[in-house]
Amino acid sequence: MKLYGLIGYPLGHSFSRNFFNEKFASEKINAQYVNFEIPNIKYLTKVLNEQTELKGFNVTIPYKQQIIPMLNELDPVAEAIGAVNVVKVMRRKGRVWLKGFNTDAPAFKGSISPLLEKYHERALVLGSGGASKAVAYALNELGVGSQIVSRTERSGVLTYNDLTSEIMAAHTVVVNCTPVGMYPRTDECPPIPYGQVTSHHLLYDLLYNPDTTLFMHKGAAQGAMVKNGIEMLLLQAFESWRIWES
Repeated sequence: MKLYGLIGYPLGHSFSRNFFNEKFASEKINAQYVNFEIPNIKYLTKVLNEQTELKGFNVTIPYKQQIIPMLNELDPVAEAIGAVNVVKVMRRKGRVWLKGFNTDAPAFKGSISPLLEKYHERALVLGSGGASKAVAYALNELGVGSQIVSRTERSGVLTYNDLTSEIMAAHTVVVNCTPVGMYPRTDECPPIPYGQVTSHHLLYDLLYNPDTTLFMHKGAAQGAMVKNGIEMLLLQAFESWRIWES
């Protein structure tokens, strides 16, 4: 039986595990998808040594950047972004060979592109982790400039306190790449000035549980277009499978 999985910590509810195991059952594929909840990236070596049938795995918070030094090879897109969310496991002359890919960028690009209007020229990308790097890369490919927003003040990055009415007016796309608002803490949302959101804004949340986050709810109340991350998640899952089977 082929084995696939998800590396991250903590994992909790896993869309990927349910999606792939349902796919394997419906298509009668002799494979299983399991969660590998490891508290430190160094435990990946133990997983690889013990799970000799492992053919590939997804990578989620907090290891999308930490995993890179452990890989033998990087796809050019993953290298440009500096983050990996899919790894193909190969065995060459009895030795494990790991190649990293980033499917977040093409999946996000495919999901958001039909929603973009001519006035969506600049975006605020909330968060500074691996997902935000993929989102910024995809937006650049779509001709949309991006500005990272983080709680931590540093060069080239805005903090939430920096988000003036002028900045909000100039950035009509806002993408939440943080876990703020994810179940079970559904009463939380990124601290952007929602009163400055208009009907010209597009608020995209990479989260998908709950279906409508507080971030989305507050944006919709201002007349903004809102979208959650379930379509992006599906698109990246399809791409993960293509990579593992290629």
